[in-house]
Amino acid sequence: MASKLITFLPFFFALFFLLSLCNAKYDLDTLKRLQGCHKGTGKVQGLHDLKLYLARFGYLNYRHTPNHVNAEDDEFDDELETALKSYQNFYHLNASGTLDGPTVSQMIMPRCGQPDKKGSHIHGTKLLNIVSHYSFFQGSPRWPAGKSRLTYAFGSNYPNPYVPPVVRAFNKWASASGYFTFSRVYDFNRADLKIRFLSRVHGDADFDDNDLAHAFPPTNGRFHYNAEKKWSAGPGAVSGAYDLETVAIHEIGHLLGLRHSQYESAIMYPSLPSGEVKGLNEDDIQGIKALYGLNK
Repeated sequence: MASKLITFLPFFFALFFLLSLCNAKYDLDTLKRLQGCHKGTGKVQGLHDLKLYLARFGYLNYRHTPNHVNAEDDEFDDELETALKSYQNFYHLNASGTLDGPTVSQMIMPRCGQPDKKGSHIHGTKLLNIVSHYSFFQGSPRWPAGKSRLTYAFGSNYPNPYVPPVVRAFNKWASASGYFTFSRVYDFNRADLKIRFLSRVHGDADFDDNDLAHAFPPTNGRFHYNAEKKWSAGPGAVSGAYDLETVAIHEIGHLLGLRHSQYESAIMYPSLPSGEVKGLNEDDIQGIKALYGLNK
C-alpha cells in the first residue's frame, strides 16, 4: 500500500499545483498595455496581471486575493524581473527583464494550459547528436510497467466529426513510440484516457482566454479541449482555426508524461498559432523513449 502511495505522489503534487492556479485570472489586454515595463519603473497599475500570468505558467510564486490588489502587487520588483527573464529564456527571447514587444506577442499567443516550469528538465542532454529540450513532470510520473495498452473514450458532448483527428493523433504516438497501443472504448468511466470538450470553469485547471486545451500527467488521463475556440478537423491547416489533430498530439504527450519543450519545432512546444499544423518531432520521440527507457 505504501509503495502505491509513493507511486502516485508525483501526480498528486502536479495536480495540486495546477488546481492552485486555476483561479489566477489575468487580462491579456492589460499585458499589451504594460509593454515596456521593467524594474525601476516603480508601481504600474495592472502589473499584478503580469505576475498572475507568470505564476499561472510556473515562473513565479505569486498569489493575490481576488478583487483586492495591494500596492506591492503592482511593483516591478527583483522577483518579477527574475521570473520574466526565466520566461524569456524558455522561449529563446532576449532575456532583458523588460516586457518588450516580442515577449508580449509570445504571451498572448494561444497555447496549452499546462505550466511550462516545475518539471524535471532534461534540457541540454545530447542524444544521437541531437540537443534535447523535452522535459518531464515533477517526479517523472509515467504509466506503470506493463501498462502499454491504453484505452480512450470521448465524453457525451464530444462532436462526432472531431473524433478522426484524435484517432490519427493516437496512431502517430503508437507508431513513434513503438511501445504504446491505443484503442477506443465506449464506457467513458472505465477508459484510461478521457477526452471532452469543456468551457471555462469546469472544476480543474479552468481555461483562460488563450488556453486551447490541457491534459494531466499519468495516470489521471483527463484531456480537455476548450469548447470556446474555433476548431478544424483537417486534415491540413485551415485559416483562422486551430487544428484538432495537432493539439491532440500535444496533449497526448502530456497524458504519457511529457511536459513542455523549449524547441519550437517540437509538438510539445507550448503555443500554437491558428492555421498551423504540426507533427511529432525527434525531440518529442526522444523524450518519450527516455521517460520509458525505450532507448536501451
